[in-house]
Amino acid sequence: MKNTMKNFVVMLSLAVCLSSAAFAAPVHINDLRSKFLNNSAIIYAINIRTFNAQDTNGNGIIDFNEGEESGNFLNAIANLDELKLKGVNAIHILPITPVGKVKALGTAGSLYAAAGFNSLNPQLKSENTMLSIEEQARKFIQEAHDRGISVIVDVPACGSYDLFLQRPELFVKDKSGKAVIPADWTDVRLLNAGDENQVNKDVLKLYKEFVDYMLDLGVDGIRADVAHSKPAKFWKELIDYSRKRDPQLLWLAESSNSWKDAVSEYAVYTPYDKLLEAGFDGYYGSYFNMKDWKTSKEFMNQIKLDRSLTKKLGTPKSVIGSFTTHDELSPLLINGRNYSEMILWLNSTLPLNAYYVDGFDTGDNYIYFWANKKAPKTFTDDEYYFAHRGKIDIFNFSRRPGGSDKDLAEDFKIANTFKKTYTAPLNAKGNFIPLKTNNPSVFAFAVSDTKESFIVIGNMNFNSDNEADVRIPKFKGNEDVIIIKTTTIPTAGKGKMTVRLEPGEIQVLVLSSFPIK
Repeated sequence: MKNTMKNFVVMLSLAVCLSSAAFAAPVHINDLRSKFLNNSAIIYAINIRTFNAQDTNGNGIIDFNEGEESGNFLNAIANLDELKLKGVNAIHILPITPVGKVKALGTAGSLYAAAGFNSLNPQLKSENTMLSIEEQARKFIQEAHDRGISVIVDVPACGSYDLFLQRPELFVKDKSGKAVIPADWTDVRLLNAGDENQVNKDVLKLYKEFVDYMLDLGVDGIRADVAHSKPAKFWKELIDYSRKRDPQLLWLAESSNSWKDAVSEYAVYTPYDKLLEAGFDGYYGSYFNMKDWKTSKEFMNQIKLDRSLTKKLGTPKSVIGSFTTHDELSPLLINGRNYSEMILWLNSTLPLNAYYVDGFDTGDNYIYFWANKKAPKTFTDDEYYFAHRGKIDIFNFSRRPGGSDKDLAEDFKIANTFKKTYTAPLNAKGNFIPLKTNNPSVFAFAVSDTKESFIVIGNMNFNSDNEADVRIPKFKGNEDVIIIKTTTIPTAGKGKMTVRLEPGEIQVLVLSSFPIK
């Protein structure tokens, strides 16, 4: 077995340098939808309010009275070169709509408590320029485009209490006539989008205004927050409306095959497949459940389901690798650093679109020492630094996300380049092949065309080592194997590889001249 890992890393590093040198891009043409449906998007979710926050005193909170600056559209531009170097080709911007301040959560207000849908959050405006906030947003988006980075924006599912007070006709009322609080989201109220028989035209108009506003800013896609809380008929009309302006506009539904319940007894519930039929290009594969899966069968069943969507629906569809999102705990708190590595390489090898949250690549655990303590100053009616433990902050003017794991950051670059230059093209033209193992905790799969293959093997047990034989049809054991990612070296044999895996270890191997059938 030939170990050419060093040569491969040199090749990838050169590819990164060459690709990052060409920042002077031509006029932007939106190709995000095509990129997504080809599983070649590498998406990085950011909160503009914290993306380049200037926490100079290091206390984790932005102290405006000390001259510190929270993240805004203009200072966020400084981080785009870094994303380009990391291999990111799309960003998902968490909501940029104005946020509510009444019955709020956190000292800045939740990004998802929308106080309006046809304007921008004034918190994201830099005061160090004469440019309007719209001009600043357009500049940020154009700068992303110039670096080959597409832009997806988030449309919130609900309205803030402030918006309810202004326009109560837009909201669902309970039997007593009060606005409905969905789930346990006390800072928002449920918008009334209607049902499959009758769409609420007022809410539809609100969302059409949002679409027009975002398209005028130059965005490439929209991620629909809690998409299953609105009827398919609503989404179909809205998506059809948007596609008349930009056929390449990506629509990503925050919905999953494992979510079965409405957010309220007063809310509609639309299953993920009906959302895809309505026009969404993709949804959240239930990979966030991997932390609970005990066997490789559960993992492979999810892949099988996702791969069947296009055939089932008769039109191209895809999925994001939603192993970790802003709603999920940092993988470091779930299964340690090896879980981050597994997420990284699965995003880079599976036939899906890679998806990460700001701070993942440097090992942020999103533990804020000030969380849920009383604040000396607030910009809402909440006097506390409300925060979700282990999740990126979306409620306060807080520090830039990030950790200090340099090795993970380097692997992030390598894995993304591997996806761009090798696995995405091979996934597009090759066959996905589940490989049998004799250990239920060990998964293995291959992707192969007529000339070459790559193999991925992983240990789903994060507490102990595991051994397994991985069956590879017609493998002789003397083929050249390029080791991309391993801690331990597999042993080649006739028709199989024998592996001893550390807890949560993932291995990626390339068979450069051996197709698997």
